[in-house]
Amino acid sequence: MFVDRTQVHARAGNGGAGVAAFVRAKGKPQGKPTGGNGGDGGDVIFCADEGVSTLLAYRRHPHHKAGSGAHGTGDHQHGRTGEDLVLPVPPGTTIYDESGRTIADLVEPGQQVVILKGGRGGRGNAAFVSPRRRAPSICEQGEYGAEESFTLELKLMADAALVGFPNAGKSTFIASVSAARPKIADYPFTTLEPNLGVVAVDEREIVIADIPGLIEGAAEGKGLGHEFLRHTERAQVLVILLDPAITATQPVEVQRDVLLRELREFSSELAQRPKVFAVTKSDLPGAESAAEAIPGAHLISALTGDGVKGLLYAIAGLVDQAERARPEREGYVLHRPVRPQFSVERSGDVWVVEGIGAQRAVRFSDLTDPQAADMAAERLERLGVEAALAAAGADEGDTVRIGDLEFEYLMLDDDEDEQ
Repeated sequence: MFVDRTQVHARAGNGGAGVAAFVRAKGKPQGKPTGGNGGDGGDVIFCADEGVSTLLAYRRHPHHKAGSGAHGTGDHQHGRTGEDLVLPVPPGTTIYDESGRTIADLVEPGQQVVILKGGRGGRGNAAFVSPRRRAPSICEQGEYGAEESFTLELKLMADAALVGFPNAGKSTFIASVSAARPKIADYPFTTLEPNLGVVAVDEREIVIADIPGLIEGAAEGKGLGHEFLRHTERAQVLVILLDPAITATQPVEVQRDVLLRELREFSSELAQRPKVFAVTKSDLPGAESAAEAIPGAHLISALTGDGVKGLLYAIAGLVDQAERARPEREGYVLHRPVRPQFSVERSGDVWVVEGIGAQRAVRFSDLTDPQAADMAAERLERLGVEAALAAAGADEGDTVRIGDLEFEYLMLDDDEDEQ
C-alpha cells in the first residue's frame, strides 16, 4: 500500500534530574557537594532514507518518543544522555507543523532535521558551588521533552511524470518500459496510487512516475486532483499522454487543452516545465490522424512497442536539457522563530506565566529549601518576570502560576526585590 500523506505525533525525551549529594570530610561538617547532573533527553530527528519508499509505517504507528536522560548520582556521576530518535522518511518528504507551516523539505538521502529538542537535564548541587554558596543543597529537576504533531507529505522524486486522463495508457506504458508492475485494466481509475519505473535509455537511467489519471477540475480538488497533481511537482519533464479511443467525446486537442489548464491552475511554475506529447494506442483506427492534430506528438503503442523507443529518447533528451539548465535541486530546513522566554496572561484570578525561561527559573527539586527559593527569585527577577507582572497589574497576594507551581505575589519595599 502506497501512503503519501500522514500524521505523526512525536515527543522528545525528558531530561534526567540532578541530585544533591555530599562527601563528609574531617573538619568540613557541611561536606563537599558531589551531586551529578541529569542527562539531556534525546532529540527527535527526521532523516531522508532512500531505503524507504512510502509513509505507510507512520500511518500504522503514528506515535513515537525519544529516549529520556538518566538521573545524576553522587560522586559527580552525571546521568547518560537519552537516545535520539531518528525517523526515516522517503526522499521527497515535506514536513509541516500543527499550524500547517513548512518545517523542512528533505530531498537528498541523508538530509535531516531536528524537529523536537530533548529536555535539558537538571544540574546537581556540585554545579551550584560558588564563593557565596560553598555547600549548596539545591538541585534541579529535568525538563520535559517537547511534544507536537506533524504532517508528512511525500512528493515523488521522478525525472518525468506521465500525465493523462484515466485509461489513457499510462500504466501500460510504464509497465512496458520498466520493471514497474501497476494494476492495468480497461476501465477508468485503474491506478489509484503513483508508480515509479526506472527506464534504461542507452547509457543512462531515468525515473518515470505514473500519475493516476486526472479529470477536469482536478486543480480545484475534484476527484483526487490535489492528491495526484502534487506528485508532478518535482518532475523535470511532463509526458502528456492522449487517448484516441475517446476522440468522439473528447478529441485529443481538447484533452491536451484540459490537461494543460489543470496543470496551469494547480501551479503556474509546473505548467512551464518541458513537455512531450504522445498519442497512445496507435493500433486503434483513427490514432494516426489524431496524432497529426497535435504538432510534434509521438504516436505510440505500449502493447506492440511501436514508437516507444523514439518517445523514450525524446524524454531523456528533455531531462538532460532540464538538468543542465536548472541549479542543483536542494532540500531545505526552515529555522522556526525562537519562542519568547516567557509571557504573562491573566486567567481568572490567577496570573499565568508561560515560557521555557520561566519554567527553567523554578525547576528546582525542592523550592521549600531557602537556597532554592532565593535562587528562583533571583532568576525570575533577572528574566524580567517580576517587572512584567507589576506592569500587567498584579497586586499583593495574587496567585502566580508557573507550570505546575503556584506562588503568592508579594510587593516588597523599593529597596527589596519583588517576589
